[in-house]
Amino acid sequence: MIVLHYTAMQSAEAALQRLCDPLSEVSAHYLICETGRVWQMVDEEMRAWHAGAGRWGAVTDVNSRSIGIELANRGDHPFPEPQMAALEALMPGIMARWSIAPERVIAHSDMAPGRKHDPGARFDWRRLSMQGLGVWPDARDEGVFLRDAAAFGYPVENVAQDVVLQAFRLRFRPAAQGPEDARDRALMRNLAKRWPVQQTLD
Repeated sequence: MIVLHYTAMQSAEAALQRLCDPLSEVSAHYLICETGRVWQMVDEEMRAWHAGAGRWGAVTDVNSRSIGIELANRGDHPFPEPQMAALEALMPGIMARWSIAPERVIAHSDMAPGRKHDPGARFDWRRLSMQGLGVWPDARDEGVFLRDAAAFGYPVENVAQDVVLQAFRLRFRPAAQGPEDARDRALMRNLAKRWPVQQTLD
C-alpha cells in the first residue's frame, strides 16, 4: 500500500529533522515539501515507522506492507501545486515497482480513524483518482454504511460508527456535516462494490 500523511509541522525542514532523528521513533520513506522537493529517507525495501496502530482490510501491520509519503503541510491549508505535481510524479514509479493498485493508496486517517486525520480535508483525492493514483466513488445506490465500510477496508470492529463516518468524510466529503445521510451510504456502497479489500492475508 501507499499511505499518505501530512507532517503537521511548521516547515519541511523541521519535519525532515524529526523524521531522521532515531529518538523520535517515527520515519517515512519520502517527504515532499511545498515547493516540490522530494527527500527519500528510507529505502522502499525497508520498513518505516509512519503508520502506527491501525488496519486496512486484513492488514494489521500497515508499516510492514506500505510506503509512507509525508507531505509538508500543517493540515489547515491547501496543498500547493508544486507539491501535488511532485507527488503525482513520484507515485507511479512506486506503484509499478510494488504492484500497488489505486485502491491501495489510502489516507493515514483511513487506517486509523479517530486517531489520525491526515492528510486531511484539504487534500485533493479526486485529482489523484483522475490520474489512476487513487479512487473516487460515484453515488448510484444506497447501502448499509458500516458493512460497506468494512468491505472497502475501514476498520470497523470496536470503532464507533461516527468515527468511521468522520474518517470517510475527511477523504471523500470534507464539507459534509451532521449525521450519516443517503449520500454517505451511496458513496460507501460504490467504493465497496468497485474496490473491495482483501479480507484475509495470503
